[in-house]
Amino acid sequence: MGVGPGRRWGRRSSARSWTRARLDIGDAEQRQQGRQAASRPASSADSVMAEQVALSRTQVCGILREELFQGDAFHQSDTHIFIIMGASGDLAKKKIYPTIWWLFRDGLLPENTFIVGYARSRLTVADIRKQSEPFFKTTPKEKLKLEDFFACNSYVAGQYDDAASYQRLSSHMNALHQGSQANRLFYLALPPTVYEAVTKNIHEFCMSQTGWNRIIVEKPFGRDLQSSDRLSNHISSLFREDQIYRIDHYLGKEMVQNLMVLRFANRIFGPIWNRDNIACVILTFKEPFGTEGRGGYFDEFGIIRDVMQNHLLQMLCLVAMEKPASTNSDDVRDEKVKVLKCISEVQASNVVLGQYVGNPDGEGEAAKGYLDDPTVPRGSTTATFAAVVLYVENERWDGVPFILRCGKALNERKAEVRLQFHDVAGDIFHQQCKRNELVIRVQPNEAVYTKMMTKKPGMFFNPEESELDLTYGNRYKNVKLPDAYERLILDVFCGSQMHFVRSDELREAWRIFTPLLHQIELEKPQPIPYLYGSRGPTEADELMKKVGFQYEGTYKWVNPHKL
Repeated sequence: MGVGPGRRWGRRSSARSWTRARLDIGDAEQRQQGRQAASRPASSADSVMAEQVALSRTQVCGILREELFQGDAFHQSDTHIFIIMGASGDLAKKKIYPTIWWLFRDGLLPENTFIVGYARSRLTVADIRKQSEPFFKTTPKEKLKLEDFFACNSYVAGQYDDAASYQRLSSHMNALHQGSQANRLFYLALPPTVYEAVTKNIHEFCMSQTGWNRIIVEKPFGRDLQSSDRLSNHISSLFREDQIYRIDHYLGKEMVQNLMVLRFANRIFGPIWNRDNIACVILTFKEPFGTEGRGGYFDEFGIIRDVMQNHLLQMLCLVAMEKPASTNSDDVRDEKVKVLKCISEVQASNVVLGQYVGNPDGEGEAAKGYLDDPTVPRGSTTATFAAVVLYVENERWDGVPFILRCGKALNERKAEVRLQFHDVAGDIFHQQCKRNELVIRVQPNEAVYTKMMTKKPGMFFNPEESELDLTYGNRYKNVKLPDAYERLILDVFCGSQMHFVRSDELREAWRIFTPLLHQIELEKPQPIPYLYGSRGPTEADELMKKVGFQYEGTYKWVNPHKL
């Protein structure tokens, strides 16, 4: 990958090389497929297309391993220790341990990797295995590999604010070292209330003296600008920015990462990606379920902090930013920060807040409202739905509304980016034409499709809505997309920060939303009730219409799998 011996990941050139490796994987796939196709007789168009895109997971992982191990991403002789702080919690059980297992199974971790769990609970590796293995999705063929994985695991019980506990953890890690260099990666799967004590003790007692140290911090990164600044200042006093990985798992999702490729690897989008052609941008996150007994946790944060200030705002940045100088981490994040600096603080007049109530026609959870959750404080005014309009005040986007909407207990599970274009000038079809839309569906059924007008088949000359559709499950039938956490944790091992949030980026995000959050907490406005299983408050649709979005309701995307 063009990096000389002795170089280490985390530096600019190394991060470039890792990004280059990720880009080269597709080239390697195409070369391999081309050789295979050339050696076989011609077949049907469908089978040729399948050959072009259908690599097994084993083949893909083999190509990726080759790129990783022949380059400078990993030094196989080094010891790598992955420490899960909060190993007894839900996040560790459901996400982190399964992700590390998948990377281990596919041979994508350095050879000498050890996993150390740390928490207050007095547990054993057998206990951790019992809790987490149901989420591993293992097959009978993987039984021996699974035993090898747990042989690399260990567990240390200790307090989060006790120096002696961290000294014991450090001694345990020192005993695992093999070779001249030992690297340590700390994953803070913990509530933010203990971040300061944990990071202080890690820095004082647990840092590797012979290799690199990296720390993954989970959201929420504070509650507002002031608390976020306080936490950032504390962590930055202990670790360099290139050691800190603030994880937003949405940045690891296939279609979110695809936004940059769609925009900057296709000439057709460049000339139309601006205010002259785009009428509005809608970024949506919808969940079809409520809090389901976890309302006490959710009530502390609300939907804006939980989803909008991070996931949706990150997607907005990728839609609105200018082309970076390269795919280097800092070049990409520089452009995202520039976008955020062009967004003014949210105005209350551009906000709709809602809270779901039980649906009288629903059954089970659907019949219960947010306030029926016994863990939710009585009379809570916390919003479970929000629609917010933002404006990017620069030459490209001046006047274009960016509509962010998210909510629980809605009519479907969906996350997407929707760009609605202006009406065609000079209408000759007597107002039968609908606006074009480009939709990037993040989940479920990852897809990119364009709504456009075509002639309705038959004798008459009438336009109708149709689509150009790239549904990943249809085009890439035999390719299993990796989980977001797989991509991101592997990126941390490799020292690539492109899909992680930088401190100045975080600060700008909180600057935009903090005044609104403080106003809500001070005034406690009553959120608009909406039925469990509905589209949300009708006032949100009215707000979208007011700023220029046209909802026709005449078209519904059809999943090709169900045709």
